[in-house]
Amino acid sequence: MDLAIGIAGILAVVMLVAFLARSREKLDQKPKRGIHPGRGDQMINASYDSGGPGGGHGTIVRVPKDPQEYTKAMSPKK
Repeated sequence: MDLAIGIAGILAVVMLVAFLARSREKLDQKPKRGIHPGRGDQMINASYDSGGPGGGHGTIVRVPKDPQEYTKAMSPKK
């Protein structure tokens, strides 16, 4: 009888932990990465300084926010 109560208790604890883990997974939604598709460009400043006077260079890269425009820009040209 004591063995049956012990097994039932362990089973209840395992089921409770599984239920809590599943409910927490639903509540803790991770934020989505990236930006929403839209019009315009995302500006990325890619500057490099070598640490000395007059060294390095700077450039700005424009990345389209629209997925189709991004695909066109990244596709090889024939």
